[in-house]
Amino acid sequence: MIVTATSFELWAPFFTAMAVAAAVTPLAIWAAPKIGAMDIPKDERRVHNKPMPRFGGIAIFAGIMVSLYLFSHDEENVNASMLGCTLIYILGLIDDLKNLKPIVKLTGQVICASAVYIAGLRIEFITNYFGDGRIMLGDVVCFVMTVLWLVAITNAINLIDGLDGLAAGIAAISALCIGYVAYIHGQYASMIAMMTIAGAALGFLPYNFNPAKIFMGDSGSQLLGFAIAAFSITGVVKSATVVVLVIPALVLGLPVFDTAFAIVRRVIKGKPISMGDKEHLHHRIMKAGFGQRRAVMLMYCISGIMGIVAVLYSRDLMVECFGLLLIAAILIYVLLSDTGNRNVSIKADRIKKEDKKEITKREEGE
Repeated sequence: MIVTATSFELWAPFFTAMAVAAAVTPLAIWAAPKIGAMDIPKDERRVHNKPMPRFGGIAIFAGIMVSLYLFSHDEENVNASMLGCTLIYILGLIDDLKNLKPIVKLTGQVICASAVYIAGLRIEFITNYFGDGRIMLGDVVCFVMTVLWLVAITNAINLIDGLDGLAAGIAAISALCIGYVAYIHGQYASMIAMMTIAGAALGFLPYNFNPAKIFMGDSGSQLLGFAIAAFSITGVVKSATVVVLVIPALVLGLPVFDTAFAIVRRVIKGKPISMGDKEHLHHRIMKAGFGQRRAVMLMYCISGIMGIVAVLYSRDLMVECFGLLLIAAILIYVLLSDTGNRNVSIKADRIKKEDKKEITKREEGE
């Protein structure tokens, strides 16, 4: 059934979540040192050099929950998603405070996803491209796909949380794009949820953008990933015109690709999949000579392109869709290629040297 949303119904969840997250974040900054929720730079993967509050997830959680409580419809899938968001937030908070082992964290994510499945939120079918109707999934396949989807997207957002403002910005862009697709297909509940997620992320972002005053921590990054994955199932994928999981996967193409590339890279090198490194896309962009802010803005642009691709796909504009996909693929390839990185690094070093010479000349002239 197509639902028409008024401007108030469209934007009230967004601005409510934004206001709550923005109001709670300063309190989180104040409380973090008192409860030991601090990120201490211990290895070279860290891009900060001083202890930082790692308690921002509570602001995002508060923004999402308050807004959903006020504006969401009392639907089974929405309640199941809220349950899952609460559980994944608690898991992330424990990880922020106790630094859980990767296997423990992964097990906790699977338990959270399984709880959502038991509560009724499931991927029950895939669209039949070679015929009419849908292909219904058996119970086992349904369970595996639901849990795999929720855990995969949760970790995709979690793994890109490596630069100030990166995860929050990409989550906001992704949620807004999925929300728009939900809106044009009349999926009201999903639209409200996505506007809420985007609002909470953007309310937190001013405190998290470089130079950051606070990190969201695993409680925030896992929550954003899990929420986007769960609420995308509640609405967009129920539309007969949209292939199950394709729209959210396209919108989240950047973190999904980065995560897949990281897994393949570590397997080839014989390293544990859970072992962190500085080979993520945002790290490579910084190695290419970009600062944190420029690297993050470039990642925003790529994510925005993927979001537009998803919108075009949902409207069956395939030529434009593949054209933008090609542009995004070329851009990512250039950034990931060593040759591209070396060339940009050489150019960046040359600019720095020229700037130093110019400053020296000015000082000598004075």
